[in-house]
Amino acid sequence: MYNAKDLVQQAINAKSRALPTYSNFHVGAALLAKSGKVYLGANIENSSYGLTICAERTAAFSAIIEGEREFEAIAIAGDSDDYISPCGACRQVLVEMCGKGLQVFMVNGKGEFKQNTIDELIPYSFGKEFLKP
Repeated sequence: MYNAKDLVQQAINAKSRALPTYSNFHVGAALLAKSGKVYLGANIENSSYGLTICAERTAAFSAIIEGEREFEAIAIAGDSDDYISPCGACRQVLVEMCGKGLQVFMVNGKGEFKQNTIDELIPYSFGKEFLKP
């Protein structure tokens, strides 16, 4: 069993690795695989804005390339007063790559967090079950 507060703290720490050149909006993520390993991510911006990548996808893709396929939870931290929720693109990636039961801890600038499943954040999601071979 994982400790939510530890995962949240790792996401907060990951913010220092962000490269928000244009928005100055630091986001960190910590994705916990069922193996027990935690993968960190941070947002990295590019002057061609479409090439920017969010912290959540950075963490998820790092885990996938390392061979992870099963996940328990992700914490996402920012500096704003509001809780940081994954954007639509990240929600799609997380639900597909990490499963509908993934626990999502959304963290505000004070270190407070609230929890949902990714399925609650993206109900009726589109997935591979809709694709024909």
